Amino acid sequence: MKKKALITGITGQDGSYLAELLLQEGYEVYGMVRRSSTETFERINHIKDRINLRQADLLDQLSLVELLKEIKPTEVYNLAAMSFVPTSWNQPVLTGEFTGIGVTRVLEAVRHICPEARFYQASSSEMYGKVLETPQSETTPFYPRSPYGVAKAYGHYITVNYRESYNLFAVSGILFNHESPRRGTEFVTRKITDGVARIKLGLAKDLRLGNLDSHRDWGFAGDYVRAMWLMLQQPTPDDFVVGTGIAHSVRDFVTTAFEHVGLDWQKYVATDPRFIRPAEVEFLLANKTKAETVLKWKPAVDFTGLVKMMVDADIERLKKSKG
Repeated sequence: MKKKALITGITGQDGSYLAELLLQEGYEVYGMVRRSSTETFERINHIKDRINLRQADLLDQLSLVELLKEIKPTEVYNLAAMSFVPTSWNQPVLTGEFTGIGVTRVLEAVRHICPEARFYQASSSEMYGKVLETPQSETTPFYPRSPYGVAKAYGHYITVNYRESYNLFAVSGILFNHESPRRGTEFVTRKITDGVARIKLGLAKDLRLGNLDSHRDWGFAGDYVRAMWLMLQQPTPDDFVVGTGIAHSVRDFVTTAFEHVGLDWQKYVATDPRFIRPAEVEFLLANKTKAETVLKWKPAVDFTGLVKMMVDADIERLKKSKG
């Protein structure tokens, strides 16, 4: 009998890559989408005829219950969230509802409707915030520095709580920054590669950024969704940090992107105070030992390969839109 997977946030970067992986693994894939006047299926258009989309909302408990009753999934991947950190400062309450309380609503629905299903929660390295040790592991204390990080910490702990209280197979993946050509242009990595592509093609003259000295552990989203899947294939539920174990600064990302197209970044990049966070997260670096040892997971795409992939994709996209 085919396994059934439900993915919340299927139209996002991670959701689209995860859907592709699960289809390859022979799953029947269901995606939860919100009712919206402007539905965006750009990231899943190429697989839309092979997946099943259903409407429900993390803010509406009954819709989640009815969805699980209909699908009866064997695996649930909760990737939906208000996921852009700067916006969480402008909409902190909504961020808490989606990214924190929303997790509880899904877990409650799973507990009552399909308690035998395996549940994955998308936790985040932003929970570490003002880091208390480097590198960060599964046991490093959290010190979130944004409403998003705080909400993610709630989602993480409520998942642990439901696992221990109700004996659910519920796990969290503490994923460090993972990017791709499908990343939204509001995120700094995609903002950089899109900007580089525009400058190279003569469509823009400069690129304005915030803190160039922030360091992140960046990997490729397509690699990271495999770690999500592997977590739900284990004999017992547990939480895992997922990252490359190598940190790079925003400046490194900028330098690599501009060098790839033969340009000197210092001639085009300006720092803009508007893009500085109220409370900055300076340095995130994953301790990937547990994921490597237990899950046998390793990233296939390195930092330079990721940056080049994203720049090339943006150049190709802009050439097509021009032509």
